[in-house]
Amino acid sequence: MANKVQTSAADALSGLLFDGMTIMAGGFGLCGIPENLIAAIRETGVKDLTVVSNNCGVDDFGLGVLLAGGQIRKMISSYVGENKLFAELYLSGKLELEFNPQGTLAERIRAGGAGIPAFFTKTGVGTLVAEGKEVRVFDGEEYVMERGLTADLAIVKAWKGDAEGNLVYRKTARNFNPMMATAGKVTVAEVEELVEVGQIDPDQIHTPGIYVDRILKGPVYEKRIEQLTVRKREAAGAAAGEEV
Repeated sequence: MANKVQTSAADALSGLLFDGMTIMAGGFGLCGIPENLIAAIRETGVKDLTVVSNNCGVDDFGLGVLLAGGQIRKMISSYVGENKLFAELYLSGKLELEFNPQGTLAERIRAGGAGIPAFFTKTGVGTLVAEGKEVRVFDGEEYVMERGLTADLAIVKAWKGDAEGNLVYRKTARNFNPMMATAGKVTVAEVEELVEVGQIDPDQIHTPGIYVDRILKGPVYEKRIEQLTVRKREAAGAAAGEEV
């Protein structure tokens, strides 16, 4: 078995990056994103990237730092609402955007990883989503054809992994990471806990190590919150309508 364990994010990405490549980046919002690998990509200065991700982080964190550095040419996404720079670049014509319904994006990635070049879905029929795409009728209903997605590199983040690359995700971090791990020509994973082979119950493995080429233990995770919403606690009797 090849040694997959890397000592740093820079080492994990060594020899894999080039201008004009396509990168898939897992996670949902700022949850379950490969923070350390994104930062390492930022440091290399690689540019003209096409990035497949549900969203593009926020202005100063996550994939947002690659936008700020002018490294991303095109985004294939389903949600862009938390990033003002994203909107500015797109509206000014400096950033290409391939917008997808969220479920369609997830299925395009899953299909790519499964070797399925295209599939038909009802989502988007009769809307801008279907423009320029083949539409067929099945059982009297119209369906639009969507292409599967693959990438030169997939970067994913898991809660726990072992030296063989077996991965376990936690909760929301399981969005997009598992299917992206199957759809990259090369997959690099970062984890919070790196354990010995055999310490993960086989029944708990979400991504088998056969899909993972390199793995590292992330040195630090900020785990930022996109929108922190708080309110003052009500006095004990106020919630019941009593005078306080």
